[in-house]
Order: sequence, then structure tokens, then C-alpha cells
Amino acid sequence: MELVRAETSKQKTLFLGDGINDAPAMQAATVGVAFGHESDITSEAADAVILERSLAKVDELMHIGRRMRRIALESAVGGMALSAAGMLLAAYGILPPIGGAIAQEVIDLVAVLNAVRVALPFGVLRDF
Repeated sequence: MELVRAETSKQKTLFLGDGINDAPAMQAATVGVAFGHESDITSEAADAVILERSLAKVDELMHIGRRMRRIALESAVGGMALSAAGMLLAAYGILPPIGGAIAQEVIDLVAVLNAVRVALPFGVLRDF
């Protein structure tokens, strides 16, 4: 556990474990991943639980996480940018209040529909 704490103080870490003795190290790491769900303690300590004991599943988890983060940022930043543009148009009198309200609802709908892409199947999930 001390080794994990030392490495975590230097940079982000991922600890992968499968037993009760791994729980403290999972808590010390930036991200803790548990193999299997045999132990409630390990599952509680982990940030993610992979049911199959395969390193390929860890690789898939990392790909899914990156994709989810990218899509969430697109939705959040895109929605804020479109809202800011709408506010500027409204401030200059180009966009009337009713049009602004409708535009905001459309912006929210676009952000939500973009976020739904997370559930859609996509390309290769593995590097190896």
C-alpha cells in the first residue's frame, strides 16, 4: 500500500486487484479496479468491478472510459458554447425572448442526444 501511495503522489495510478488484501491499495490508488465480485470488501473499495478475470476487459474499460469522457466534454462544452452564443444574440436584440427559450431547449436536446451516443456500439475496444 505504501508503494501505491508513493506512486499516486507522483502521478495518477490504477491498481488492479482480486482479493481482500488488495482493498487498502485500491483505496490509495487514483483508480481501483477489482477482478471478480467474490469479496464485498474488495468490490466496495474498488472504483470499478470487472466480472471476467481478463486483462482484455481492463483494456476495454479504459477505452470505454476515454470515450465517455470525450462525449461528456463535447456535450458540456458544446452546450455552454451554444448557450453563450444565444445569450450574445439575445443581448444584441437579434434573438427575441421566445426564440431564446426555444433555442435553449434545442441546445439541451442536442446535448442530451450527443450524450446518448455513449450507449451506441463503436469500433475496436482493445489495443491487443
